[in-house]
Amino acid sequence: MPEPGPIVGTSPIRKEGLAKVTGRAQYVDDITLPGMWYGATVRSTVARGRITSITFDPTIDWSQFTIVTAADIPGENTIIHLTKDHLCLASEFINHPAEPILLLAHPDRHALHAAVEAVHITYEELPGVFSIEDSELGAAGDTSKIVWDHPGHGGSANTFKTFLMQKGDDPLPDAELEKIFAAADFVVEGEYRTGAQEQLYIENNGVIAEAFLNPDGTLDSVTVSGSMQCPYYLVHALELVFNLPAEKCRVIQTETGGAFGGKEDFPSVIGSHAALLALKSGHPVKICYDRAEDLIGTTKRHPSRTRHRTAVSRDGKLLAGQIEVALDGGAYATLSAVVLSRATIHAPGPYHWPHLTVRAKAMATNIAPHGAFRGFGAPQSLFALERHMDKIAKVVGLTPEELRRRNFLSTGMHTATGQHLSDPVDMQGLLTRALKESNYHAKRAEFDRTNPTSTIKRGIGFASFMHGSGFTGSGERRLNSLVQIDITPEGRPRILVSSTEFGQGTNTILSQVCAQALRIPYEEVLVAQPDTFLVPNSGPTVASRTAMIVGKLVERASESLLATLGLSSRSAAEGSASCDATEPPTYAPADFKRAALAYLAQHGTLVASARYQAPGNIFWDDDQYKGDAYPTYAWAVYVAEVTVDTLTYIAEVKNFHALQEVGKVIHPVLAKGQIEGGIAQGIGYAIYEKCVYVDGLMRNNQMTNYIMPTSADLPPIHVSFEETPSIHGPSGAKGIGELPMDGPAPAILNAIEHATGISFTEIPLLPEDIFERMTRTPDSGTEDLNAIDLDTRTEPSEVSA
Repeated sequence: MPEPGPIVGTSPIRKEGLAKVTGRAQYVDDITLPGMWYGATVRSTVARGRITSITFDPTIDWSQFTIVTAADIPGENTIIHLTKDHLCLASEFINHPAEPILLLAHPDRHALHAAVEAVHITYEELPGVFSIEDSELGAAGDTSKIVWDHPGHGGSANTFKTFLMQKGDDPLPDAELEKIFAAADFVVEGEYRTGAQEQLYIENNGVIAEAFLNPDGTLDSVTVSGSMQCPYYLVHALELVFNLPAEKCRVIQTETGGAFGGKEDFPSVIGSHAALLALKSGHPVKICYDRAEDLIGTTKRHPSRTRHRTAVSRDGKLLAGQIEVALDGGAYATLSAVVLSRATIHAPGPYHWPHLTVRAKAMATNIAPHGAFRGFGAPQSLFALERHMDKIAKVVGLTPEELRRRNFLSTGMHTATGQHLSDPVDMQGLLTRALKESNYHAKRAEFDRTNPTSTIKRGIGFASFMHGSGFTGSGERRLNSLVQIDITPEGRPRILVSSTEFGQGTNTILSQVCAQALRIPYEEVLVAQPDTFLVPNSGPTVASRTAMIVGKLVERASESLLATLGLSSRSAAEGSASCDATEPPTYAPADFKRAALAYLAQHGTLVASARYQAPGNIFWDDDQYKGDAYPTYAWAVYVAEVTVDTLTYIAEVKNFHALQEVGKVIHPVLAKGQIEGGIAQGIGYAIYEKCVYVDGLMRNNQMTNYIMPTSADLPPIHVSFEETPSIHGPSGAKGIGELPMDGPAPAILNAIEHATGISFTEIPLLPEDIFERMTRTPDSGTEDLNAIDLDTRTEPSEVSA
């Protein structure tokens, strides 16, 4: 067998690619078990209220159905995420539209729709709360604006979580901070809003559950298979709902058709529901949502409101900042606290702030719970920041480029949390390259020259940003992730992780890391199907952590395997950060298999392990909210070119350049695909995708009226990488999955402002929004709170010089 060359940095065929393109891959809706029934959910039709009666239409033969209510739950009536506030099934009070109340199962899935419609529920309806502002009124004591009286989330009324982040070991008190604002040459204020966004994975949520009984008829165990990101999250949920130990709750990930965060926490809900039906019916039960149900009943990106108040010197230096971030968490906490945490930490962006205070809160409303979505809070706060930076540039009289250059973080500086940037950081170089490759300056001058005489206004804008890799703060320490590699009877290494493949390339890149560390062909590496009875808990597949955190553990486990076999190509005492593929091996690839088979013949089994160990120089203080927020960051500059048609008021993205520094690129084709896909979602977030809520219920819950960009709507996307390896990832890789979600929206709206001269501060920005602003007359009676008078560089009630 020829000696393999470097594998990391090349683009081998995806591990699961052949099965997918030939149709052999089995998604949950392809799977049928003997005696399987089908499940459905009866949901509330009001946003808030008390159930007064439930009746069953006598035209249905209910003896053919299994009906589950909250009374049938053997454990706790709660879905555990971070707290125990989320009801599994509503039994008395309703807290959001489409809240699950009853579950039905039947051997014929086609009988379920009529049955769901034949369950009649009456309510004592109560007033709902549907906005951050109304929720704040409730938190301030307005009893008519209380979302619900349920203390399980651990916060105060209507408030799930708050954070206070202040720059420095000895932050200034408010009175001293006000002195800086009073002495500043400019004080710039702005308010920015982002809407909800649906993950829109191709495959809807779906699971199959089985319940197994002891000889005496008591419950022994449950098994749930399905489309998901985080199998061990569902294990934890099943423990509570069924009052079982973890070893009696088995979870298996089936082939998963996309997730984007939408299958991080929600499978705990649908998985628990299917398992309850399986227990009561005595049959395996499959629940697969259709698109309409998936859209109204599952989590979405948190809507946000961010307020900035910034003190700036005449030469464009940031002197002090006050940032207020508010998220709409929906009816239950789900993951709002950790989404808020990332939003808080990313709110200052890649800039140096001498003094900064960030106050953040997640508020409850009577809308279906919001949850995880690619970016996890950072897209919301970075949108606000990058729009605000362009605003500051106008006020001060600098170009957007020059303002940023005067305030960028760089190697050796400290972030707003006090983290020392020991890894190389070159935002200046990234900005220079991005603007050059996009021909930014020439296009900006050209558009300025041609726009006055054209009905098609053109603009170009950019955003500079970063994204932390891995769990926030002490999260990775608490996860204590474990990775294993065993040897099959054929002598092949098999990676054992709970990290899931859902289209992003997990199986492929982990196999590349393993193959390179073991110095064997990529094709020889196997990856076990995530099954909690087989694989250890390597942590959830979220937070841009798989390549860097789990990949590093795979690398370490591989090196441990070599040491056990006596094949180490270097001494463990060397302790180098990663396996250098250019280092000459001391054995041939065939030697690995011979050594592995010989070990199995003598010992029977061989399993190598690696558990996460936080570097000694990384520390996070949860109480003070300071320290090393992430092991490292990826950095980026995105440039968007847009047109705005002044006859139709349609904005379109015509060209897009994305430059990012992500450490070592493991698989260039997959990495480029990750960036392109994130940008496509970001374009949708900015100018297409709007969740229309009426009394808390999403009304445009079909693909016919939830508008997303198609391939015909996407521009040419030019993806470039800078590679500065980090010691925290395998071969120097950092996280990449969430980064491309952060930059498109602000870059696009910065470009739209360049095209139109109008400062838009809210997304999604639809044609009707552009029409309203472009046709607004001075005497319309609508005050533009974000307008800037550049003659005096002051702004009504918002900017002072």
